[in-house]
Amino acid sequence: MTSHEAMTSQVIINMNTRLKRKAMQKAKNNGMPFSSVINLAIKAYVEGLWNIGIIEEEKFNEKTRKELDAAIRDIKKGKGLSPVFSTIEEVRTYLKK
Repeated sequence: MTSHEAMTSQVIINMNTRLKRKAMQKAKNNGMPFSSVINLAIKAYVEGLWNIGIIEEEKFNEKTRKELDAAIRDIKKGKGLSPVFSTIEEVRTYLKK
């Protein structure tokens, strides 16, 4: 083995099947083997270029959850939103109403 050849070892992990399928397809679309994606991710993690943080899911009380749900519904319907402006004059005219 030359100094340029790296030893490799096999790693077996359990992974969500749907996630694996999507990741493999994305790697294929990008023209690279899935194993290269995994190796690059591990290398970045080891070299400190990729930090993993655990973020706890935000939990709202019932009142806040209902208000957020209502606001999201309104946004999806376009309700209560200002129009898109092309010039500052359009903004000023809109704000004078």
